[in-house]
Parts: sequence; structure tokens; C-alpha cells
Amino acid sequence: MEIIMSNLFLDPKRPLSTCSSADCHDCPLQSRLQCHFHGKDLAQFLAIALPPFIAGGIGVARLNAWLLIPWLGLLVGYFGFIEIRVMCSHCPHYAEPGTKSLQCWANYGSPKVWTYRPGPMSAGEKAVFFAGLALVGGYPLAFLVIGMQWLWLVLFGMLAAVMATAMRARMCSRCMNFACPLNRVEPAVRALFFARNPGVAQAWKEAQEE
Repeated sequence: MEIIMSNLFLDPKRPLSTCSSADCHDCPLQSRLQCHFHGKDLAQFLAIALPPFIAGGIGVARLNAWLLIPWLGLLVGYFGFIEIRVMCSHCPHYAEPGTKSLQCWANYGSPKVWTYRPGPMSAGEKAVFFAGLALVGGYPLAFLVIGMQWLWLVLFGMLAAVMATAMRARMCSRCMNFACPLNRVEPAVRALFFARNPGVAQAWKEAQEE
């Protein structure tokens, strides 16, 4: 089982390709930033993220199951390709060679069809990012209201709030994709990461000087 799982994620003993360190031993970021991911990280993310989607999907299906098809297409298109382009392609994890798909806790398995672009997201990319989130969450919300599925609407809202709170506390506060508008990593931790990833630091510096 360990051999199988090791092939599904990056080697936790080997620094990222953007990192200047020879190994991860005694790295001051190990307990403060998530550079490597494991099966339990993916399971935790799914446990946090899936419940509101399941509740929203059930509520929509109770109105008309065919209405789920456009939503599923939107979910795949946004999380599998569009979000990868505007947000994930800025992440140092995306730069890892030898992998054709993402191996992180979110968007696991999404194809890396875009070019790695270190540095912050542009204003346009942020607009697309938030517009996509609004469409993904607004689709079931609209039909739950139209169909007067009040119980599922309340459940959907509560689970979405729990998801946002848990993601912010457990994942966004340790994520190395500083470009994401939802990232909550402390400035001191970011500075430590930039010191060990000079190429990434330079890209951010150049973007801030423009």
C-alpha cells in the first residue's frame, strides 16, 4: 500500500524542483507550510469540500435530475481546466517535472495542460477565479430557491459555511500557492519559503515592480 501511495504523490523526502535546498531535513517550513501531500491530505480535503456539493446536488435532483448534467459539466470544466489555468498554474507544485497531472490535495488528477507561471495572479485571472466560484455555487443555490427546497437550501448553506471555515483554518493557512486570493499563509512563513525558492521569489519581485 505504501508503494502504491508513494507513486500517487511527490516524494516527501525530496525538495520541490523550485527549492534550492538539497534535502528536506530540518526544513523550518515542515510544520508551517504544506509542500508535499499524502493520501490523508486528499481524504481530508474531500471530507471538507464534498458535503455541500452533495447536499446541493440532492436538492437539485429532487427538482429535476436532468438539471445536474449542466452543473457537472460546469464543475469539471472549472475545477479541471479553468481554475487550473488562472490559479493552480501559479503554484510551485505545478512546476514539478515528470508529472502530467496535479498531485496535490485539491484538483488532484487535473491535467497540467497549461504553462507554469510563477508569481501572482493578474486582475483578470482573479476575476475569472471568483466568477467561476460564483457560478459553481450559484447554480444549485438558484435551483434550490426556485424549487423551494428550503431544507436542502439551509443544509447547503450551512455545509458551505463549514467548508469555507475549515478550508481557511486547516488548508489555506498552510498552502504554498501564495497567488491564490484565498491564501492565508503568514508573511513570515512566505518570506522563509521565498528564501528557499529564489526563482519563485524573483517572479514575485518582478511582478510587484511592474
